Amino acid sequence: MSFTKGIPEIFYVSMLFIIVLNSCSINKIAMNNIADALSSSEGNTVFTGDNDPELVGDALPFALKMYESFLTSLPHHYGLRLKTGSMYIMYANAFLQTPAEMLSNDESKKQKLLMKRSKNLYLRGRDILLPALEMRYPGFLKKLNEKRFDKALEPVNKEDVPFLYWSSLGWLGAFAIDPLDMKLGLTISAAEALMHRAMELDEGFLNGAIHDFYILYYGSLPDYMGGDFQKARTHFRKALEFSKGKSTSAYISLATTVSIKQQNRKEFTELLNKVLELNADEIQDDRLVNILNQRKARWLLNHVNDFFLVNDMKIDNDR
Repeated sequence: MSFTKGIPEIFYVSMLFIIVLNSCSINKIAMNNIADALSSSEGNTVFTGDNDPELVGDALPFALKMYESFLTSLPHHYGLRLKTGSMYIMYANAFLQTPAEMLSNDESKKQKLLMKRSKNLYLRGRDILLPALEMRYPGFLKKLNEKRFDKALEPVNKEDVPFLYWSSLGWLGAFAIDPLDMKLGLTISAAEALMHRAMELDEGFLNGAIHDFYILYYGSLPDYMGGDFQKARTHFRKALEFSKGKSTSAYISLATTVSIKQQNRKEFTELLNKVLELNADEIQDDRLVNILNQRKARWLLNHVNDFFLVNDMKIDNDR
């Protein structure tokens, strides 16, 4: 005897729908749990705390695409959006632009390719991050595009600082690579407004990372565009204050901008040697960036004569 005899067909359709719906809900819950784990602050040091840059550099492309795949399914997951966008920007800087800058003149073709990729990923990171601010504050992007910066940024708060900082960093990083991109250049005032607002809301963000940025910003620009060595030095002191003197990025930023432009060779070498003296393992959250900065400092010291007129100093340290 059939137990299903007499049960309307609609019952089976309804049951099937419930099963499928529950399956989708379970999958969504599982994906959210994974996304929460991937973007958790507790897991942030998996990459940034590593002591093997090559291992991280090889692993990041796969990790980035995995993060992006999850984000496609969970577009409103703010933590995952922040992690994905910021990681693209970090990868572009640490593993594309910086290595490109240290290539020799006879590797110009490879250098151009790395710079082109870096610009692309800087903008990709920015374009992953900005929608989070639009989702939180509908109309944000329209106001930003119309250069109504005060209106766009008025509602944002301290919780939004990571999105402001990383979006601006990717935006300005792309332009720094290709300052002849006039279309991009016309939008740079928006990127500057984002960073300015981030500074207003939380100047100590990431142990003074915003001040690190402004060292490069004021130290790199020519006078007629707002460059100001004194402002760069003020931000340098602030960066050291917030990092308790342990910001390798601040030392390199001042050395590669103000020290070179003022042809202060002594200061240049002192700043870079300070980077080498710092214990890369002391702040485990920043171990990777410290190791990379120490590598860059050694390279800069080995090429000191490329930046200064007086060729009386050269070190040989390939560690």
